[in-house]
Amino acid sequence: MAAPKKSVAKESGQEASSPPEFTREQELKALRDMLLIRRFEEKAGQLYGMGAIGGFCHLYIGQEAVVVGMQMALKPGDEVITGYRDHGHMLACGMDAKGVMAELTGRRGGYSKGKGGSMHMFSMEKNFFGGHGIVGAQVSLGTGLAFANRYRGNDFVSVTYFGDGAANQGQVYESFNMAELWKLPVIYVIENNRYAMGTSVSRASAQQDFSKRGVSFNIPGKQVDGMDVRAVKAAADEATAWCRAGKGPFILEMQTYRYRGHSMSDPAKYRTREEVEKVRHDQDPIEQVRNRLLAAKVSEQELKAMDAEVRDIVNAAADFAQHDPEPDPSELYADIYR
Repeated sequence: MAAPKKSVAKESGQEASSPPEFTREQELKALRDMLLIRRFEEKAGQLYGMGAIGGFCHLYIGQEAVVVGMQMALKPGDEVITGYRDHGHMLACGMDAKGVMAELTGRRGGYSKGKGGSMHMFSMEKNFFGGHGIVGAQVSLGTGLAFANRYRGNDFVSVTYFGDGAANQGQVYESFNMAELWKLPVIYVIENNRYAMGTSVSRASAQQDFSKRGVSFNIPGKQVDGMDVRAVKAAADEATAWCRAGKGPFILEMQTYRYRGHSMSDPAKYRTREEVEKVRHDQDPIEQVRNRLLAAKVSEQELKAMDAEVRDIVNAAADFAQHDPEPDPSELYADIYR
């Protein structure tokens, strides 16, 4: 596969400066983390097609560099919250692949004991606060997490993810206003994959530069090549430093791309196959790292061994998720408000 020719940021008309180089160790970690997400999502897609996963299922294939690069800038105690395209965020936070896959198949060993499914699982241990099915609902919750950090006087940051479609929801702007007014330590990460649920941003958004969405609230923003994990990490470092210094919220627009449809039921006829293949060829986040490692004389054999290890983890997770017992019927009445 050829090396990337043009970044997403440049396609939007903004010149992207060269991101800081990674060390060999950083490149290898980024590659492994992104491979885990991609192989997991590929397997989840297979299981969905086999009928082992029911309900909604939104895959993160193509967007891996966003959450992996962001996670590289965080520290223990920072919180993450996102929408329904959430499997990648769970894995990047360190949640176990078996538990995530078991939740997808509705099994007892899932993170929400089989009751949450693809869009609703959590891990207090990993500071992952969901998975939320309502478009934009997590933005006000993520702002609340930042308020709690400010109230407690710590320097933890709430990383709140949402997409270009959710960016047009009213509660997003109410959250922006509160966050800036009270100088809350929250990073709003807008994952602009260009199509929301299936409508191009050019048809749905009057202001297509999402990094400017906080201008009227005096919230700084930055457009980032979300297909380059190095650029994401650099932007995340800047945003976390801003928040930890008590300066308030920061907006990062990650210009990225999803290769699959919005969900498993979406044939994605609103774009051409050639467009998808061009992004895959020119900008794939995994291939960018792989090509840099090969250029740095890391052997093809070592990279293949890494991929094989990741595939083993995912296959073991899939096997566990298909053979783990289903929840006891009494679980229907547990952990609910009455």
